[in-house]
Amino acid sequence: MRIFIYILRFFPPEIAHTLALKSLSILYSLKLSNIFFRKPKSNSEEINFCGLKFKNRLGIAAGLDKNGDYIDALGSLGIGFIEVGTVTPKPQPGNLKPRIFRLFKYNAIINRLGFNNKGIDYLKKNLQKRKYDGIVGVNIGVNKDSSGQERIKDYLHCIKEVYKYADYITVNISSPNTPNLRDLQSIENITELIVEIEKVVKNLSIKIP
Repeated sequence: MRIFIYILRFFPPEIAHTLALKSLSILYSLKLSNIFFRKPKSNSEEINFCGLKFKNRLGIAAGLDKNGDYIDALGSLGIGFIEVGTVTPKPQPGNLKPRIFRLFKYNAIINRLGFNNKGIDYLKKNLQKRKYDGIVGVNIGVNKDSSGQERIKDYLHCIKEVYKYADYITVNISSPNTPNLRDLQSIENITELIVEIEKVVKNLSIKIP
């Protein structure tokens, strides 16, 4: 495994990212995941949070599998939860490349992806066919060309599309790579956003966090 990771370093970051996920997917499809990755031995780490039961505390953060293409493969690693996305209503390419930068000295990366994804409809299809029985959350965002009230509508649209197939939903207003998105963090704007979300939650009787 270390040799594989070493080889990946010779590829540009985004290509290495895709190669790693596709390799994991192949191992999963061949039922070889258990040979290369050890699962937790018991449910001693099981925890309850916000009404959800997590097998353990280790999860996959949003950004790794934006479109939900690898939910089952990632789930085969024995992790407690997966957060897919960030997803937007319409597909969008994100920022121009290069947009991921390695900092080997600090074992870190910088990403400026800009919510690149295939859109909410594509993700929903993957959520509907998943076999992984762990917790799956969906991280939702807004399209780059949306502004003002359109941005609130983007969030509400995503919630309506995925709430039946997600265990929880994360409303992402923190990305520095979508122009002016963090304006939603002002008390006036975030209050309006929360009020509109609560209306949808009530009208649709949404029970998930």
